[in-house]
Amino acid sequence: MKRKQLAQAVLAATLLGSSGLAFGHEAGDWIVRFGASTVDPKSNNNPIVSVDDGTSLTINFAYMLTDRWSAELLAAYPFEHDIILKGVNAKVGETKHLPPTFSLQYHLNPTGAFQPYVGAGVNYTTFFSEKAVGPLEGASLSIKDSWGLSAEIGIDYTFSDQWLLNFDVRYIEIETGAFVNGTGIGDVDINPMVYGLHLGYKF
Repeated sequence: MKRKQLAQAVLAATLLGSSGLAFGHEAGDWIVRFGASTVDPKSNNNPIVSVDDGTSLTINFAYMLTDRWSAELLAAYPFEHDIILKGVNAKVGETKHLPPTFSLQYHLNPTGAFQPYVGAGVNYTTFFSEKAVGPLEGASLSIKDSWGLSAEIGIDYTFSDQWLLNFDVRYIEIETGAFVNGTGIGDVDINPMVYGLHLGYKF
């Protein structure tokens, strides 16, 4: 009898774990994800200079509007990038930026432990602490702020009622212009892919 009861309990636990019903997102849930992201600009983003990649701490806040739809705000500690002069491959500048991004997301499997989602939204990127170095040291370097669209795919793996792991990939439209001593050096179409890995908490 005890063996039968134990077998039934194990079966029930297995079915519950495989269905993920205990861990699904629901309307009204808040999800905070914190971790790190890498901004990987597209190649050939300017005829004269290129912007290299950068990694920083990121955090996003999501609110479940329904069991499938959520609204999310991405924030970050400033990303730092080197600016490289093409041809001679010399560093001529550096800058920092913040890319707050607001997205609406659609969750494909809201009751499962594995919850893939897609999203789209709008990004505002502000550049600051621009500095000319190397061959351009002493010059004035400035980069314009940017508005653009964004798209993302991601997945949450909920391993308890409140904790989850998250991986996401975003495309962010960042198209700006750079100026040296007030003279434009052309458009800088950074348009990066952004790869993020986060630990999340739901409440």
